[in-house]
Amino acid sequence: MATHARARGNGIRAAVAMAAAAAMVGTTASIALADPLPGGLGPCLGSDCPTTWLDPNSGPVTHHDRNINIFVGGDFLVREAAAEAEGKIVTLGRFDMNKREGASQVYNVGVAGGGSRVPPPDDSDYLTVGGPLSIATGQRLLAEEGTNHGVVKYARTVSGTVIPDPVHEADATAPYADLRDELTAASHCYAYDDNQDHRRPATGTVVNSGSETVFTGDGTSPLQVFAVDADLVSAQGGQQGTTFAAIPDGATVLVNVYGSSRNISTLMGSLPQAGLREHLLWNFPDATEVGLHGTGQFQGSVLIGRQFSTTILDMSGTNGRFYTAGSLTHTSAGESGGQELHAYRFDGDLPG
Repeated sequence: MATHARARGNGIRAAVAMAAAAAMVGTTASIALADPLPGGLGPCLGSDCPTTWLDPNSGPVTHHDRNINIFVGGDFLVREAAAEAEGKIVTLGRFDMNKREGASQVYNVGVAGGGSRVPPPDDSDYLTVGGPLSIATGQRLLAEEGTNHGVVKYARTVSGTVIPDPVHEADATAPYADLRDELTAASHCYAYDDNQDHRRPATGTVVNSGSETVFTGDGTSPLQVFAVDADLVSAQGGQQGTTFAAIPDGATVLVNVYGSSRNISTLMGSLPQAGLREHLLWNFPDATEVGLHGTGQFQGSVLIGRQFSTTILDMSGTNGRFYTAGSLTHTSAGESGGQELHAYRFDGDLPG
């Protein structure tokens, strides 16, 4: 069984990598940097990808994406009043949903009522769980919306209400097992250019004025690198704006956020130029504790490299891929609710 699972996993990963390589042909390929994210992660995959990605909306579903939007190497916990996680989701550990009383007792996966509206194809895997799948009494995990519906797979045990009925597959996460180590290695590589402790040189500057943090590029480099050594919060520790300037069209933007414990609290809205969201990666190579907070729509993809890390995410919305080698708690702050992870591709070219 293990040999069969590994062979199937290698075949899937090879197909994903080939599709991702094909997706890179074009403008970004001409930049001639080294690599996309490992394992073919990042681009939209399949024959039904949109040519234009709309900002979060509740319009009809007209396109689909087969690639993983959310990968969790540890446990995925849903707490308080978090609402939705869009796109294909894989967690190697457990998926545990236990929201607070008084909040909506539903959590949507795969297809979201508001987001990019680019879910996985119907009848494909929306959520794959390597550990126990547990839904609190009286609550519901939904992998469907109207005529859109997907599959929830689990490798071990299930308890609670999952709609449609989940499917047991003992090796459900076997095709994705190597991704955890690969994401850890990639996160470190992006931040340290000697694969040890020498930081990758920054090409731009970061200035936190209290009310906002401004990332200013050099205006020319195809890979814009920024180094952050502090929390991105206001002078009082609250949320602030985030601005990018002097970023060439089509450039990849790599923000390396250093430190063992980091918080971002933002009221970020749209980015200043089209296409920047799809080329922006927030990389946390060292952090064992990450806090992502604020009432804004956080733009860009997130990579968290430490395997024993814990991320507390209560931002109103994230707009990009979300990949952590550690654990994720999707929750809400105070009495607020409706927090969502949205599915948007990452098309950047990153260091090898």
